[in-house]
Amino acid sequence: MSADAVSPEPPFVRDADGSFTLDAARLAGRFGWSEHELRDLMRRGLVTSRVERGEGEDAGRWRLSVRCGNRCWQAIVLADGTMAEEQLEFVPAQGRRGCT
Repeated sequence: MSADAVSPEPPFVRDADGSFTLDAARLAGRFGWSEHELRDLMRRGLVTSRVERGEGEDAGRWRLSVRCGNRCWQAIVLADGTMAEEQLEFVPAQGRRGCT
């Protein structure tokens, strides 16, 4: 890894209730939008999200899903808040395939 390499992102944080909080600029970047664009879509009620807690062999992991229009971003987050996996899919309007 070179000295110019970007350091890893900070872990996802949780609030006092244990809910994940996502930084708007960080999330907007996943969709290729500006923070302003994402906040506008949220104000208009066009962004949905879901958190699923892992069970069995997935205990201690969470799947975070955020959908807007035909885009679905999903991340697998570990107990320490680090992201193990992420993906952005373009999905048909009626074929949500598990995203929110």
